[in-house]
Amino acid sequence: MRIAVLGVGLIGGSIGMAAARRAQAQVCGYDPDGRVLAKALELGAIETAAADVAGAVEGADVVFVAAPVGALGETVRLALESCGPGCVVSDVGSTKRVVVADAGADERFIGGHPLAGAETAGVEHAREDLFEGAVWYLTPAMGSTAGVLYERLHRLLTTIGAQPTAIDADTHDRLMAAVSQLPHGAREPARDAGRGHAERRGIGRRAAPTRSRPVEIGRHGRLPAVGPSFRDATRVAVPTARSDGHLHVQQRCADRRDR
Repeated sequence: MRIAVLGVGLIGGSIGMAAARRAQAQVCGYDPDGRVLAKALELGAIETAAADVAGAVEGADVVFVAAPVGALGETVRLALESCGPGCVVSDVGSTKRVVVADAGADERFIGGHPLAGAETAGVEHAREDLFEGAVWYLTPAMGSTAGVLYERLHRLLTTIGAQPTAIDADTHDRLMAAVSQLPHGAREPARDAGRGHAERRGIGRRAAPTRSRPVEIGRHGRLPAVGPSFRDATRVAVPTARSDGHLHVQQRCADRRDR
């Protein structure tokens, strides 16, 4: 089996590693950043590198589009234009309704979203077992789970350790807005509230902060030591690829908050 990966960061690189080692697939990769592409080759995330989308998908049985959300639609369009009639194209974006609508009635496109990742981005953090036991949502553009292409993708995802699950695009996006994206919208108020509370209590004005109590606040923006719940809720403030997806679901998050 020949697989193309368009975008070889954490997710794309992990797909390449898993497909090569668990499905014995030949993996060709493309990334607009030549340094990232070279690193993916060095780490074994891909076997060969292509200069463009058309070169990467030539002869492919499965194409994974792992581009940032902002470039997702265009990359999917280029992949569908360039790949053969028997090739299945999927993506890994965290929002599905827009990309599925853009793909139109092309039965070769099956939207996807693996519920897997890490706090660190980049192909240097890619690993073969990233998708082990992870739910991988599939949203076929035609709404059907029947057919050779769907079966091929489903079988490949199972082989690399994922649990493929069919869902319609709109339900997927409402679900993700409800359970995954709301913390991103709440992160700044939570952190601001923590800082305000600390300032009102006079915390953070000591001249010699200790290792166990990061108390400097003011110009360094440090917060008092807090428990894991606060830390985990505000950790998402670190910029990652998720910020792109957050732009697409802001309205859905607002809708959920208003209910």
